Amino acid sequence: MKKTVLVTGATAGFGKAIAQKFAEKGHRLIITGRREDRLKSLKAELIAQDVECIYLSFDVRDNDAVIKAVNSLSDDWKSIDVLVNNAGLASGLDKIQDGNTDNWDKMIDTNVKGLLYVSKAIIPLMVARKSGHIINIGSTAGKEVYEKGNVYCASKHAVDAITKGMRIDLLEHGIKVTQIAPGAAETEFSFVRFDGDTERAKNAYNGYQPMSAEDIALLTVMATELPANLCINDLVVTSLAQANSFYIDRKS
Repeated sequence: MKKTVLVTGATAGFGKAIAQKFAEKGHRLIITGRREDRLKSLKAELIAQDVECIYLSFDVRDNDAVIKAVNSLSDDWKSIDVLVNNAGLASGLDKIQDGNTDNWDKMIDTNVKGLLYVSKAIIPLMVARKSGHIINIGSTAGKEVYEKGNVYCASKHAVDAITKGMRIDLLEHGIKVTQIAPGAAETEFSFVRFDGDTERAKNAYNGYQPMSAEDIALLTVMATELPANLCINDLVVTSLAQANSFYIDRKS
């Protein structure tokens, strides 16, 4: 059955790969993000594959912009079957006493408040139809805390808690809620965390094979293809070389 899927943070990394994977399955896409030029390019790519696709350009940190964007959808496009809350980032890698408060605000506003704003705008549409699936992209950083991870880990622990709360609150409405919590994956993540330092970002993945955005996209789509009576509540996934945030088997 063709579904309508809204993906936040679809301009790169997990979000872009997730949108592409749902498109391969023939679903309709609402792609969102801040970088309109990238959204236009991805939309053109998907339409060329005979996939129905529209884009909404907004910053998840801006609640008014989120509400305006969702309200701009036609009734047909408001029948959202799957919401993928993917937009998120890590900014900086400092001990807490050396932390940059601008980085803290950016992570909390995007990873926590942004997820809440988008969910608040979409959930009533699902509740009205007694149907839907929300997938929150968390992290292994939401399961444990590592040195210099402080606020990023806190934001992903919040995603973990919010997902559990959603699952309880939406139980009576027949809405599925899933968290996918990836370990290290080679995307723009480290490039953003290290403020564009390409060499430092590349070194983060030296000596082992990390996951890819396509790996997470595969699992995201898979979670939506289970029988109607089944729901993956929490899926933690790493590459074979990674046991957790602390232990990675680097060969060089």
